[in-house]
Amino acid sequence: MTERHPIDLEALYIDLHRHPELSFQETRTAGVITRELAALGLEFEEGIGKTGVATTIRNGNGPVVWLRADMDALPVEEDTGLAYASTARGTDPAGTDVPVMHACGHDMHVTALLGALEKLLATREEWSGTVVAVFQPAEEYGAGSQAMIADGVLDRFPKPDVVLGQHLTPLPAGVIGVRPGTQMAASDGLSVRLLGRGGHGSRPHATIDPVVMAAATVMRLQTVVSREVDPREMAVVTVGSIHAGLKNNIIPAEAKLELSLRYPNDDARADVMARVERIVRAEAAASGAEEEPVISIDHTLPPTINDHDATARLTAAFDNAFGAGTVIDPGMFTGSEDVSWFARESGVPLVFWFWGGVDPQTYADAEAAGRIAQDIPTNHSPLFAPVLHPTIERGVDALVVAATEFLD
Repeated sequence: MTERHPIDLEALYIDLHRHPELSFQETRTAGVITRELAALGLEFEEGIGKTGVATTIRNGNGPVVWLRADMDALPVEEDTGLAYASTARGTDPAGTDVPVMHACGHDMHVTALLGALEKLLATREEWSGTVVAVFQPAEEYGAGSQAMIADGVLDRFPKPDVVLGQHLTPLPAGVIGVRPGTQMAASDGLSVRLLGRGGHGSRPHATIDPVVMAAATVMRLQTVVSREVDPREMAVVTVGSIHAGLKNNIIPAEAKLELSLRYPNDDARADVMARVERIVRAEAAASGAEEEPVISIDHTLPPTINDHDATARLTAAFDNAFGAGTVIDPGMFTGSEDVSWFARESGVPLVFWFWGGVDPQTYADAEAAGRIAQDIPTNHSPLFAPVLHPTIERGVDALVVAATEFLD
């Protein structure tokens, strides 16, 4: 029998970082995952929710713990200068050729989960129960978990008693950030079509200009948070893209806005959505539009809410494993995640935490200089580049500690 060598996690991470893939296109990434699962002797299913992968470790009676990692990358051109920087390109849903980069750490998420499975297999005599590992596509679209659920992942695998997940973030390497209650905001992605009347640029009086309509709408939307939301509450209204026109002397017939809205709970969501819709329709009417704007919701993500009891239990386990002071409360993140759909659809607790990937001295220097925002690249930045060690090791060990805490 050939002896199996341990996974070279550093080489695995570098390979994944060099070969990022856009949402629902993660075929090579899934192939790397299934290769490693096969080498571990694990059976798996692939193609769940298009490109997702899931595997199970059954080890006697006990709870069922789900561990989740996402695996898609972003249309960002890498500017880290790393020897293993991505030069990959892909085709986005609009058919546009774009650069692709793991600018959000999903390559590290996959690496850590594979490393955790290897450790859990090596320590089977220390725990009992079932571990289900889910490698999820398309988190950046907010659609991957629901695609896997629609494809029957909750029926094809043992249902969870708890769902656990983690995310890389610009904290010092070794630090874990987690809090009970709302850990990440809810969000909606909106598309807004503003319908005008096109014509010649020299005859604006004969048109209904959707460019001006769009500009007025964007500016007015800034008042939702600044003037209509209680300053003690959290909300975000971001207009991420504007598309209108093809030539300087043609007034187009329509303009398109794409919005990202974020809030801590369902009541705030209903309030912000109503205010955004009111402004969009009012600005169209003020511009003399003859047709109502078309507002569509592209995706909806619920708030990521950590179960209070499970979070307290896991925080104590992290402190015991890594030392008191390792775990901090990072506050609520205004970013959003789709991991909670697995827990919501199953009716079970969720704990989702963050772990740091910044060189501790670099972080300390930036903090001392009051330059964290300027000197520490955040997720989705073309400069986002975690240090390999101890980021990999802490990501692996955090998953192992969390899984064994909830197993027998």
